[in-house]
Amino acid sequence: MNDRRCPRCGAVYADGARFCARDGSMLAEVQAGSGGTAVRTPPPSPKALDRAAGLSGQLLDSRYQVLKKLGEGGMSYVYLAKEIATGQEVAIKVLSPKLASDKSSVQRLRREAGLAMRLDHPNVCRIMRLGESEDQLIYLVMPFLKGELLSDREVQGGPMDLSTGIEILRQVCAGLNHAHELQIIHRDLKPENIMLVAEDGQPERAVVMDFGLAKERRADPAIAKLTATGIILGTPEFMSPEQIRGKVLDGRSDLYALGIVAFEMFTGKLPFQGRNAQEMMIARLRGQPLTLRQLRPDIPVSIERALTRVMETNPEARFATALEFAEALTAPSPAAGGIFEKLKEKLT
Repeated sequence: MNDRRCPRCGAVYADGARFCARDGSMLAEVQAGSGGTAVRTPPPSPKALDRAAGLSGQLLDSRYQVLKKLGEGGMSYVYLAKEIATGQEVAIKVLSPKLASDKSSVQRLRREAGLAMRLDHPNVCRIMRLGESEDQLIYLVMPFLKGELLSDREVQGGPMDLSTGIEILRQVCAGLNHAHELQIIHRDLKPENIMLVAEDGQPERAVVMDFGLAKERRADPAIAKLTATGIILGTPEFMSPEQIRGKVLDGRSDLYALGIVAFEMFTGKLPFQGRNAQEMMIARLRGQPLTLRQLRPDIPVSIERALTRVMETNPEARFATALEFAEALTAPSPAAGGIFEKLKEKLT
């Protein structure tokens, strides 16, 4: 495995760490004997970039009619498409050619997409297919869900009322528990990866997205190496301390991220303060989060205690499972009237 070096302080890490434990800087990979030169992947051709970014109105792999682009990011382009054979609307995530040209990243994606295909739960968006077109575009096919991202709901509506927020958290916990029982962790849980789906005549449903970038918890050494040398996973504002340090993760890391998501849902702010993502990462390694009731005095003490526990720096001090966290969130509280009893009935 290649070493990784902090560009700010020069510290070298050899255990697959992503960020410097001293100052939170993202580490750069250096190859043994390279004199500290970062390894760079050859850039993809302009034609490949144009093809991946401009699929709207085209036929993909002779089986999907691409209708329109839904969004794009540093890792992929997302399209709405129709499967020709069935007429079903699907969402297709096309891997950026910048990553598709990296063999180790593609190997990791194939492995982890295969894991995500095992997921089958109403609060998880499953992956239907991993494909590769004749012109070597690598893509994931998922059900097309009509709804609103939790991040958009927060921007438009501000801090959530207690009952709505807890119901969303309860459903996310149910989806995470299903994944964790299959030894799969998400690694990048955040409001942008939670969809609030509204279906005709049905209550709103929270669905955890992007398990295609998940990682099997009990990975063998070969898979661990692929992950360490492949795509950088995780969003700095929501990473657990152990993920920042590049340690082995389990489901409790997802619960930590969900605690930060919950704090932001109820307050509109992050529990760790800093002028940038790096400072907030350092705060998670060295400091204590704001308490929920500092910003929302109307929130019951039981909810504040649950969030404080799930965001403990030491994973051993957190809830052991997502269902335990959900149970703590729905524990009866005199200050909350009958809200918790109703939510607990749904949980059981």
